[in-house]
Amino acid sequence: MKTRAIVAWNVRRIRVDRGISQEKLAEKAAIDRSYMGALERQSKNPTIDLLERIAKTLDVQLSELFIHPSKSATSPKTLPGGRKPARPRRRKKK
Repeated sequence: MKTRAIVAWNVRRIRVDRGISQEKLAEKAAIDRSYMGALERQSKNPTIDLLERIAKTLDVQLSELFIHPSKSATSPKTLPGGRKPARPRRRKKK
C-alpha cells in the first residue's frame, strides 16, 4: 500500500470513528471541503503542514496517520446522511 493510500485510509478511519463529516473536518482544519474529499480519494498529495492540521483537528498524533492497516481491516463505512437527495425535477408547463 502506498503512503498516500495509507494516509487517506487513516484520515477516513479516524474521521468516521469520531462521527465527523468530511465537511466538518475540512471546516475545522481550514481546508476546502473538495480538497478533503480528494485527499481521501488519494488524488491529492497533502503537505506535512496540512497533515499536522488534520491530525490536530482529529486530536491524534501525526504518526497515527501513517499506521499500516492490518490485512484483515475493512474500509471505513460512510457516515449516515451523506449528501442530500436530489430534488425531483419539475415538469415544464405546457
